[in-house]
Amino acid sequence: MDALIDALARPATGTEIHPTAIVAHGAGLGAGVRIGPFCTVGPDVVIDDGTELVSHVVVDGHTQIGRDVVLYPFVTVGLAPQDLKYKGEPTRCEIGARTQIREHCTIHRGTVTGKGVTRVGNDCLIMAVAHVAHDCTVGEHVLVANNVVMGGHVSIGDHAVIGGSAAIHQFVRIGRAAMIGGVSGVEADVIPFGSVIGNRARLAGLNVIGLKRRGFRKSQIQRLRTAFHTLFRHEGVFAQRLAEARKLYGEDPLIAEVLAFIDAPSHRGLIRAE
Repeated sequence: MDALIDALARPATGTEIHPTAIVAHGAGLGAGVRIGPFCTVGPDVVIDDGTELVSHVVVDGHTQIGRDVVLYPFVTVGLAPQDLKYKGEPTRCEIGARTQIREHCTIHRGTVTGKGVTRVGNDCLIMAVAHVAHDCTVGEHVLVANNVVMGGHVSIGDHAVIGGSAAIHQFVRIGRAAMIGGVSGVEADVIPFGSVIGNRARLAGLNVIGLKRRGFRKSQIQRLRTAFHTLFRHEGVFAQRLAEARKLYGEDPLIAEVLAFIDAPSHRGLIRAE
């Protein structure tokens, strides 16, 4: 109770804390922060200006919440990871500005055996009952639909869309502007701009709708399609097709991004077209 009284005695300008909320001494609250009924905020939490915890939200650990974020009822952010090797180390969790996290989502802090931080970028929408595990990195403008589950150390690029009830294996990388179909089991890496679907996800093609929505020109999309066919539809071993694509299209910035993604170290390998 003393911690609650201390926090209430020195609120930032325009900050509102509901009488039933518990805000620990040491927590940093920016201007215009609203803490709703029955929320709990730990002592090492920093919440930036204009953010709202609607109700029954728990934010704990060394966690930083960006400005104008909305955390909906029964969200938990920054709690200990589901990793038996974790021994209470002061790892981190970060949520970017203007991100919305809907009901019953769980986002756990990092581990010392990983990167030490779980990070969700700016302007994301994490829909209800999704789980972002320890050491995950979610880029900016990412849409994660309902009931999505991520294993630890997952990396998701900017503008990706993750369909409802998708399950993403630990250490999987998902490239920029990729599309993951609903109820897909994603066991390996997804190239930038790729589209995967299936119980065991297969590479179905490019996320053309997403590319158009992002403002890519028709000529850019056509070159990506041509390179995609070289990489995944032509005959021959993949290493030969990769060398051919690099020779023919490696100067194109978007195709170079795909090639760099393929070249980067991977724990899980690459999802390929059947």
